[in-house]
Amino acid sequence: MSPQKLFKLHSGDNVPLLGFGTYLVDGYEKTRDVLDRALTTGYRLFDTAKMYQNETDIGRALQVLLPKHNLSRKDVFITTKLYPSDHGERAYGAIEESLKKLDCEYIDLYLIHWPGVFGHSSSSKVPKLRAESWKHMVKAVDDGLVKNIGVSNYTVRHLNQLIDNSYGIIPAVNQIEWHPYYHPSDVLEFCKQKNILLQAYMPLGSGNQGLLNDATISNIAKKLGKTNAQVILKWSIQQGVSVIPKAASKSHIQDNFQLDFSIPDDDMTVLSNLKKYVKFDWDPETVP
Repeated sequence: MSPQKLFKLHSGDNVPLLGFGTYLVDGYEKTRDVLDRALTTGYRLFDTAKMYQNETDIGRALQVLLPKHNLSRKDVFITTKLYPSDHGERAYGAIEESLKKLDCEYIDLYLIHWPGVFGHSSSSKVPKLRAESWKHMVKAVDDGLVKNIGVSNYTVRHLNQLIDNSYGIIPAVNQIEWHPYYHPSDVLEFCKQKNILLQAYMPLGSGNQGLLNDATISNIAKKLGKTNAQVILKWSIQQGVSVIPKAASKSHIQDNFQLDFSIPDDDMTVLSNLKKYVKFDWDPETVP
């Protein structure tokens, strides 16, 4: 499966299985330079969020870079996300705010960033606020502000709650932490059943926490003549899971894109059974 292979969303829009994460990419000049390298390499999906505080810089950069690369707005896919304090009646205004910062006509994909609500922990109030957010997101689709809507950090329980009260649109995407050290198979199987694209954030783990230097991964990478990062990313894509790795250097940006190879089934099995459980980011299991 090529990294450029597209997944068809419910709306009919196609989204590449390989995108570019922009977490910790900030400041206009840095953002412009990093996105320039990414566009030159071939990335067309760019993932951001209000929480990342870089929507304005990304919007400014794309205004300059799209003409430079002979591209138009329709040639790139932009994802951004609802800040966890903006749940409920504030959600529609938050979409308008992101749209203004990104300086574009529409957002390709808008996600609920977190099923919880900052400042609230009530087991009855949080699901209601979450449902209200979704209602406003559906309205944003109807009004043409957003083309697709989805969620992030949702468990199967959260997904079932949403689908039961989806206002006519089920999530197009569920973006979760996913890598060989943490890969909840129940979420993947549920998403496949519902034709929801599972998208991996932190697909390479976090920092120097062992995943990129795992000895088993290193052995497989050496055998295939690939880098450890390439093997980890391809392991996800080969399961139909989209990945949005972040990188800044030209070499890493290019290496992460070079995924047009296959991992043998036996090695896929080994990678899926490393017997190491490490979750690097927030855990939604306790969110009501």
